[in-house]
Amino acid sequence: MTDRGARPRRRRSAQLRLALSYAAFLVAAGATVLAGVYIVLRYVPNYPLTAANPRESDVAVASRQEILDALLRLSGVLLAGLALVGITGGWFLAGWVLRPLRRINDAARIAATGRLDHRIHLTGRNDEFRQLADTFDHMLDRLGEEFAARQRFAANASHELRTPLAVTATMLDVARRHPESQDYPTLVDRLTVTNARAVGLTEALLELADVGTATAVADTVDLASTVADELADHSEESAGRSLRIRTELRPARTVGNRALLTQLVANLVQNAVRHNVAGGELAVRTGPEDGGTVVLETENDGDAFTPEQASRLHEPFLRGRGRIGPSARDTAARPHHRGYGLGLALVARIVEVHDGDLQIRPRPGGGLFVTVRLPAA
Repeated sequence: MTDRGARPRRRRSAQLRLALSYAAFLVAAGATVLAGVYIVLRYVPNYPLTAANPRESDVAVASRQEILDALLRLSGVLLAGLALVGITGGWFLAGWVLRPLRRINDAARIAATGRLDHRIHLTGRNDEFRQLADTFDHMLDRLGEEFAARQRFAANASHELRTPLAVTATMLDVARRHPESQDYPTLVDRLTVTNARAVGLTEALLELADVGTATAVADTVDLASTVADELADHSEESAGRSLRIRTELRPARTVGNRALLTQLVANLVQNAVRHNVAGGELAVRTGPEDGGTVVLETENDGDAFTPEQASRLHEPFLRGRGRIGPSARDTAARPHHRGYGLGLALVARIVEVHDGDLQIRPRPGGGLFVTVRLPAA
């Protein structure tokens, strides 16, 4: 048995409703005018009128009732004509007005099929339909960029996770085929390092995925004190690389999730230390700015980048020298400090959920300027 409540609702045309509304307005306006004429004629004397020229006294002159009857008949004909004109004219007028809305609806249908490359590009007057079309095009731009980024992220994540698993499977397969020639303590160490990397990468991916769900906490955080703590935590590593550290830490109080903001500072300081060169320079600055924002800026020596390369470093799995990771000399010198390419991606996501701004610029001679602006407390 078919559920009556589940029957699809009949589609009502907005063009038809506009046309009927336009016709109803014309009919109502005409009826008002005719009603006024009828009321005026009610004051006509109720007796046969005589001709103004006595010579034409034999000409019949209508009485008031006859005039009112003729007016009613003529009013019916006029109102029917107004209704016909209103419906016909209103139909074409409504179609002309609603034409941009049909283009927006067609674009929405195309986007619903998964195609995000179609744009409306509505031209003409800057009215409500034009603004709606521009907003819709902007939404499609953002969705296209987001889906493309998610696809790249999924592809890169699967590649990154597959690598340690493939290495582990290869080592186990070799050990199974040639058990007598294996150095098992070395094999265990290698498996431990590879497994630790897979676990660390998985945890980094989970951190990146969980950022958007951890924004309900509104703590007051001083970025200056957080930077000082992180520099102290990395002091041994900085000293081991003979880094020259300059700081200008003025109070920079912002409101947000304390754990996420601490992670943001930790990633920036860690990147500035680990992607630096031996004997290089590291500078950190915090403080308030005009416009109700606070700033955190790191500056470090390192590889040379073009502005285009620097602007893409916040994408997941992009490291200083591309997806393959750091340079060979850095990997050999610091084998346990190889990153996952998610540090700046995590920073970008944290800045986004805190309504901030992230800028990554190349430093003359090599290295980066990384600037984070957040709303001041």
